[in-house]
Amino acid sequence: MQKKLFVTGIGTEVGKTFCSAVLVQYFHADYWKPIQSGDLHYTDSMKIRDWAGDNVFCHPETYRLKLAASPHQSAAEENKLIRVNDFQLPQTSKPLIVEGAGGLMVPLSDSELMIDLIEKLKLPVALVVRNYLGCINHSLLSIMALKERGLIIDTLILNGVFPPDTERIIINYTERKTKIIRFPDIHSMTIENITAIAKQLTNL
Repeated sequence: MQKKLFVTGIGTEVGKTFCSAVLVQYFHADYWKPIQSGDLHYTDSMKIRDWAGDNVFCHPETYRLKLAASPHQSAAEENKLIRVNDFQLPQTSKPLIVEGAGGLMVPLSDSELMIDLIEKLKLPVALVVRNYLGCINHSLLSIMALKERGLIIDTLILNGVFPPDTERIIINYTERKTKIIRFPDIHSMTIENITAIAKQLTNL
């Protein structure tokens, strides 16, 4: 069975697209962003092509929304209603990396959240964590929410440098079967840098 992962984060701007690009390179995978909310001039799919290579196939977004805001707000601005049942996994014979928008509790509508979409798609999760004040709280809450839904945390990605005390607590609350990988801070998002990090990964 080909690898399929849903990349989510403990919050916004934690590096989900960067991490997705590395995973796309590592698995030689397709990419899918179900909801693009804002930045239509340079979408996450466009970034993936720039960072992971032109040969990467990016499946079209189910929703492309103009306003850079929470999906439920962006959709409301365009008189649209996002429903979890609107989404179907793209058909592909290759591995697939799916990237969410924001964190688990980002609303898609007044009654559905990003975690509902993950549950509907039945995908294991790659949870991206970045160090900032409050990241321990956000990490543990995210882990608890995923466990409560019975969703599998396949991989925990520690994106950037972490104080040992912070890293230890987060890992202590991560199940042993979850793979833990560390990505370095990089200052230039280039295909060369993404490829170099992907080549260092093993046994995912």
